[in-house]
Amino acid sequence: MAALSLAHAHALVCMVARLTLKSDRWESGHVTADKALASSHEGVSVAIDLAHRDAESFDSVMLAFRMPKSTEDEIYERQRRISEGYIGASKVPMETAKSGLELLKTILPFAVDCNANAITDLVAAAHLAQSAIDIAALNVKINGAAAPESVHDNFEEASWIWGEWGIENIEAEAALLTEEISQIVARRM
Repeated sequence: MAALSLAHAHALVCMVARLTLKSDRWESGHVTADKALASSHEGVSVAIDLAHRDAESFDSVMLAFRMPKSTEDEIYERQRRISEGYIGASKVPMETAKSGLELLKTILPFAVDCNANAITDLVAAAHLAQSAIDIAALNVKINGAAAPESVHDNFEEASWIWGEWGIENIEAEAALLTEEISQIVARRM
């Protein structure tokens, strides 16, 4: 759901960029519109890919739960795979959250000089990106927390979930950007 919300946000940015580029009246916004269009045109495909990868990563967790658990070795291997699966199932939502944050960083300067007749669509894109980040953060947190603490020590890649550039920081920065974009839009309406 997070990645699909992000794809919709990118699609709205593309629409606003095209409407801005279409008119000489918004010529001051053409440079940012070009950048936003290029970024979001690719962003739609990336977000759809993230949605597919998210489903696949969670499928690996479900497959691990179906592994045999008759012997101690099977139990150990099953638990290891479940834990790896949860860490893996945190990666794609984390990528989605980072991608959503990058989109908000693209929208911010574009909000200043885009086609004012489509400005509400741009703020809608910002709110969709924020929603994508919020949803992705929930998935990162639940999947990361599901893996036992001992697994976190054994998986170097798990540190990105809780580290300095962890999900809480992405959420906080995204909220600030969304608020700033909303204020710009309110002034331009």
